[in-house]
Formats: sequence, structure tokens, C-alpha cells
Amino acid sequence: MPALRPGLLLPSGLLLLAALLLAACGDRDAAGEEQAAATPPTVVVYSARNEQLIGPMLQRYTELTGTPTELVTASAGPLLERLKAEGENTPADLLVTVDAGNLWQAAEAGLLQPLNSQALNAAIPEYLRDPQGRWYGLSVRARTLVHHTQRAPAASLSGYAALAEPAWAGRLCLRTSRKVYNQSLVAMLIAERGEGPTESIVRGWVENLAAPPFPNDTAVMEAIQAGLCDVGIVNSYYFGRLQRDAQDATLALHWPSEAVGGVHVNVSGAGVVKHADQAVAARNLLEWLASPQAQRKFAGDNLEYPANPAVEAVPQVAAWGAYTPNLINVSEAGRLQADAVKLMDRAGYR
Repeated sequence: MPALRPGLLLPSGLLLLAALLLAACGDRDAAGEEQAAATPPTVVVYSARNEQLIGPMLQRYTELTGTPTELVTASAGPLLERLKAEGENTPADLLVTVDAGNLWQAAEAGLLQPLNSQALNAAIPEYLRDPQGRWYGLSVRARTLVHHTQRAPAASLSGYAALAEPAWAGRLCLRTSRKVYNQSLVAMLIAERGEGPTESIVRGWVENLAAPPFPNDTAVMEAIQAGLCDVGIVNSYYFGRLQRDAQDATLALHWPSEAVGGVHVNVSGAGVVKHADQAVAARNLLEWLASPQAQRKFAGDNLEYPANPAVEAVPQVAAWGAYTPNLINVSEAGRLQADAVKLMDRAGYR
């Protein structure tokens, strides 16, 4: 409509038309605002957990709640560096990553915010979450002994420290120390036993190796199957994958008893990003992931244990038998990680 000169009067018909047009525009604006208010905000998830594992969980959450999600995946290190670089401008709302060491690093770098969530505190045991509530474990992977059932029967096994004894000379296979899983295991041993005793254990491991360290847990188990060694240390879900794919009955997991410290565990977990635009929506998603409704699938799809003790493991995992976890808070895996790396270097564990 052209601008009006001051003092110009409009005929009554034009005045009515203008009023109707203004009213229609107002109705459209109100409808647009109402629709925007009815659509929940999108939660942006940065995830180091594989897309095939976390993607279906987010899709299910959207189906249940109507909350849209956007997934960005990468390995843990690059994701943390990206969050640091983005700072206050990050689009991320929730960080999902593997290993308590990575979660600890994210929290210590100021990338996560503390949550006052009664639901999360009730669902996740204290030793599987950050003492300051910045991150929570969502699934548990035990890093334990795997052995050949005939050449190294269960009765001959004890715990992690016993693998340093002369009886296992030339019979031990390990994954490289460069992987965070072994760094976290050694860090937890430092928290449990102290640095000196742990270094003696790691030196014993190195002396007992049947071959140079392998690149991954699967290669360790394949070496045991091939007769190169008799025992190793692996994450429980790697054993589950091999068992599922090969149906090989010559290997089994061994759970160190409470008398020798129990089983060292680690987690996949998540925390709300410090500069999240949708912090409340991200917390709601995290609480759902910790709930019985989601826990069985979140853990079971990767043959892990649910972090929520009210939820049973899937049958294949449950068949491995019960174990007693070491109850040192898994955040120690991060706090002592640098010390663990230095210790392994001194001990010649590469």
C-alpha cells in the first residue's frame, strides 16, 4: 500500500479493506508463533559413539517425544577439540563419548555443565558418574581377562596383577598401550594400588609378552585362538562380538574376584555441553537415555552392560556370569591418565 500524505482521508470502503488486511496479517503471525511454540527445539548431539549405535536411540526418542535431534559423529579427540574451538558459538547441546578418561577431559576443559538431576543421580550409581554431576555413564564395559579354556583354565587365573608372575612368561598377549582403554585400566590400577606397585605389574606384563602388543582387542583374541598365547586383557564387548560372529567355545572371560580387587570397568557416557542452546532439552534426552526404557537397547546393541542397575543385560551378556566391579570412581581413569601413560613408557609397554 503506498504511503499516505498527512491529512488525506480514505473512503470508508478502503478503511474497511485495510482493517481486514491488517487483521489477516495478525492472524498469520499468531499462527506462526503458535506453530513455532508447539515444535520442540532441535537437540544437537556430538557423539563419539558409533552412529549405528546412537542413531537409532535418537530416532526413537524423537518418535516418543516429538523432539528433533541432529547427530554429529567423530572420534573422541576431534570432538573435544571442536568443542574447544567453537566455544560459546557451538551448536552442540549434548556430548556422548566413550571411556571415562575422555569424559573427564571434557569436564576438566570446561566443556560440560553440572546438572542438578535427581533422575540421573537415582539411575546411575555414584562410581559410574562424575562427582560434580557433569557427566554420567550410560553403558558399562568391563576390561577383564580372556583366556583359552584348555591351555589356561579358569582355575589357573586370578587377577590383573597375577599376569605379571613368571607362570605367564611367553603366554600373555596385550593391546597397545596407545589406546585409551589400556591407559584407563592402568590409571585405575594406580588409583587402587599406587604408582610403584602398578609399575611393577606393568613391567611384569611386558616381560611375559608372547609377541609385541597388538593394535586391537580382536587381534589379541585371534592370537590366543591361534596358539600364540594363552591369556589377554580385553573389553568384554569385543569378546561378545567374536563370540557372536565365530561361535568359538575355546575362549572365555575370567572375572577377577573381590579378593584381588574385582573387575575394572569403564563407561560410555554423556554430558550437557556448557554453552548448549537447548540445555533443558539436552538434559531431558540424557535422563531418558539413563532410564529403564532406553538402557537395555543402549547397552545391549553393543553387548555392554546397562549402567542403570535396575536394567538386566541382554541374554548373551548375562550368560558370561556375574562379576564384582571395582568401585573406585571411573573418573580416576581420567585424572590419572597422564601418570598412567608415563608409567607405561617407563615400563617399556608400547
